[in-house]
Amino acid sequence: MTTSQPGPATVSLAQEGDRPTLERLWTMFRHEMSAHSGALPNSDGRFRQERLDAALSDPEWAGFVVRLGGAPIGLAIVRGTESSERILSSFFLVHGARKAGHGRTVVRAIVSQYPGQWAVAFQEVNLPAAAFWRAIASELDDGWTLDRQEVPGRPGFPPDSWARFRVPDM
Repeated sequence: MTTSQPGPATVSLAQEGDRPTLERLWTMFRHEMSAHSGALPNSDGRFRQERLDAALSDPEWAGFVVRLGGAPIGLAIVRGTESSERILSSFFLVHGARKAGHGRTVVRAIVSQYPGQWAVAFQEVNLPAAAFWRAIASELDDGWTLDRQEVPGRPGFPPDSWARFRVPDM
């Protein structure tokens, strides 16, 4: 068993060779999100992973592996890397790495690579995520906004909350 190690989390751009690690982290992420979305695994026991696949193959997407020491502790997926608004599509840290400031460190490292307009969606029922994204958006941009949008293809599902913020060139 690997335990937490001191030091800051590091973020690296994911490559195809990171796929096995990312797929394991993706399963943990999607399992956790299923508490809020009701999503179930496919018949093979795996959750849909189109976003993860795009992050490793589509130039408009980027995937990141988060490590603490040598241990992989999370992932992040960005879409629209060349667009006027980038979207932090997926973000996950294992429970053992939370509440130590690593999330803030990781988000800042990623958004600083792509200055400009950003957006991240979250569900209000996910209270820790809602508090986290509000705090991050307000730290990064005093003029950040929050709006709610229906989830496409999910009638009756609570709307997503979208935090939008601007990141200057650093």
